[in-house]
Amino acid sequence: MLAARIIPCLDVRDGRVVKGVRFHGLRDAGDPIALAAEYEAQGADELILLDVSATPEGRRTARETVAAVRAQLSIPLCVGGGVREADDAQALLVAGADKVGINTAAVRRPELLTEISERFGRQCTVIAIDAARNAADTGWEVVILSGKERLELDAVGWACRAAELGAGEILLTSWDRDGTRIGYDLDLLRTVSAAVNVPVIASGGASTPEHLLAGLQAGASAVLAASIFHFGETTVGSLREYLARHGVEVRR
Repeated sequence: MLAARIIPCLDVRDGRVVKGVRFHGLRDAGDPIALAAEYEAQGADELILLDVSATPEGRRTARETVAAVRAQLSIPLCVGGGVREADDAQALLVAGADKVGINTAAVRRPELLTEISERFGRQCTVIAIDAARNAADTGWEVVILSGKERLELDAVGWACRAAELGAGEILLTSWDRDGTRIGYDLDLLRTVSAAVNVPVIASGGASTPEHLLAGLQAGASAVLAASIFHFGETTVGSLREYLARHGVEVRR
């Protein structure tokens, strides 16, 4: 059994880490280079860096930021935002990413996942899915463009198809819970984790150690958090100790 991973997330805009609620009301949370170094020192298993304005602004991810963050890290780095073709993924890998996250472009052209996985491997190909409860409260629909557009696309079905097309991992964010601090959408996590045969990263809403534990118990292979690290509420090390005390296999 693989050890559960704790992953801090850096949402970056204009070279600074930002954090908001449901992708809006962003406030400054610090320097990505300094935070990356701090989180590795705390014992983070991986780091995710998302250029949150790249896709809405129609540009590529800021590669200089990726390279600067990579220079501080020895742990795996996943980078997303603005990836529209396989060459964009290659540029991020050259800049220092170990994995590339794709969201909007994969929804619009699903074969992009196959192109990236065939060129660089499934282990480099991460499908980022932002999921929101549908109006009938019978399931979840996909949200793209950093929360700006909701689609009548079933999030669970899309997760299954993305894995079939070549995604080696799913970054699953609850749009409803993002920034709310009320915990992950456990129903969403259980449903997607049971439906796919690739690792799922829980994202959106975590603010306590209990939230992380619940996410792992719901089927996630890794748990992501942002604001609780950025604003000094806890550390990766303390969360790792909590999970270990509650029977979760973690990296020592």
